[in-house]
Amino acid sequence: MKFSMRRDQKETSPEGDSMNEYGHDAVPVDNPHKGRWERSWPTIACGAGLFSDGYLNGVIGQVNTILKLLYGKAYTSSPAQSNVTAITFAGTVVGQLFFGYVSDHYSRKWALMASTIILIVFAALSAGSYGAGGSAGGLFAALTAWRFLLGIGIGGEYPAGSVACAESTGELKSGHRNRWFIMFTNVQIDAGYVLSTLVPLILVLICTEDHLRLVWRLSLGLGVIPPLSLLYLRLKLQEPEEFKRETMKNTRTPWMLVLKFYWLRLAVVSLIWFIYDFSAYSFSIYSTQWISTILGEDTSLWKSFGWGTLVNAFNLPGAIVGAYISDWIGPRRALYIFVFLQGCVGFLMAGLYGILDKAANVAGFVVIYGIFLSLGEAGPGDNIGLVASKTSATAIRGQYYAIAAASGKIGAFVGTYVFPIIQKNAPGGTDSTRGGQDPFFVSSSLCLFSAGLAYFMLPHIGQDTIRTEDVKFREYLESHGWDTRQMGSKEFQMRSDSSVNVAASDKAVEPLEKLPSASPWLEMGFMISLHLSAMVSSPASASASASAGAT
Repeated sequence: MKFSMRRDQKETSPEGDSMNEYGHDAVPVDNPHKGRWERSWPTIACGAGLFSDGYLNGVIGQVNTILKLLYGKAYTSSPAQSNVTAITFAGTVVGQLFFGYVSDHYSRKWALMASTIILIVFAALSAGSYGAGGSAGGLFAALTAWRFLLGIGIGGEYPAGSVACAESTGELKSGHRNRWFIMFTNVQIDAGYVLSTLVPLILVLICTEDHLRLVWRLSLGLGVIPPLSLLYLRLKLQEPEEFKRETMKNTRTPWMLVLKFYWLRLAVVSLIWFIYDFSAYSFSIYSTQWISTILGEDTSLWKSFGWGTLVNAFNLPGAIVGAYISDWIGPRRALYIFVFLQGCVGFLMAGLYGILDKAANVAGFVVIYGIFLSLGEAGPGDNIGLVASKTSATAIRGQYYAIAAASGKIGAFVGTYVFPIIQKNAPGGTDSTRGGQDPFFVSSSLCLFSAGLAYFMLPHIGQDTIRTEDVKFREYLESHGWDTRQMGSKEFQMRSDSSVNVAASDKAVEPLEKLPSASPWLEMGFMISLHLSAMVSSPASASASASAGAT
């Protein structure tokens, strides 16, 4: 099938949707000749790397607990205690922004490969952290440095992996695409968090608490396995078909037009992600309170890790069920419904805090908290990444997604500092009932605000939104005089007709977005050549050109 159409021509997709195409000599994205596995494995290979995000971010909490036991005040009184756990966020933001640019301007595949190799190398180095002369301070410094660099690899999984995963779902059956994306992105993160507490639990039982140095090093070192298991599949990946057709890596990106078209939508998506991560960290206070209420101060380490595993496991039912709901009712609707319900449950928990915060009422606490976590995963947990990956054009999707995801990580980082301040300034102080309630009143209010943003400000997201968004973006560029034949990889460039006809158009064309140079002489030569080519190729264009010249 040859695609060579102008904007007034339409091609009907296999799903029956009428859609515009911009002439590419290639098979449609949803190639009917591919088998089920051939369609599915790129989605798996691209998205499943986020398991590493869940595991490597989650396991450091258990490692932090072990380091406190091993090194005592040498660890707790040093900046390392906070740096080891928080520095990964900084690295993740750097990785998201860097690989967002790389994935758009160079390659989805090789950006993904680079982030995978970074994960493997620095997960291994983290496990082998060592201080000069065996010093504890040197060990803490080395672990902090490796964790920052590891964060860069984790950050690369977002714009490179998740974006390529979303584009690869275009080859899957319509009506199933959202669930596949979620199953190999958010569900992978949640599964990683569950194993991040389960693995140290098993290692403690095997090695006993007399060999905790081996436990924390093995816990970090096993984080090498998930990215290593994907290395071969990712090496076999091809660039997503949408990326090959729509990339701007071989031309200058018209940034002003991109900003005018997407700034508001990106701001809304970024704000929702910021609020979700900001709130999620405050709600994690409940799990800490729960575990300490149930166990007391003298419990064994494996029991503590066991309860942590159960807390993280509450995320999975909501994430898995929410993946199917996202296909049934759409990600926008699923997001605002479930985040609204999560806010309501948060208000309920805050209101009942004085009752639930008692050992006799642990069962009620467990039930309400489990519902709360599941709603969060079924709503923003599942759908915010899906929304970010499908509400922009392919040409700038990596950077768009990276900015939104980085906003979420910044929100998480800010939340860890803001909520202790809220507790400290509550009537009665941190340990009072208000000290426990106030952060959750704030977070629940933000959940309701997020629901309003999603309901009023996000667009509808269907099964073919990626393709239709590309069409709308091309139409917008052409309406502002930017020749879309410049888009695509080398084999696709200049093979389609653009609706932009400079010879017949009486609209002003912005030379900086059309030309590699701002020189007026080059601009004049470029315009003359377009006039001549239009007159030769099309009598209608020639007459229009003459009419325009007479005017």
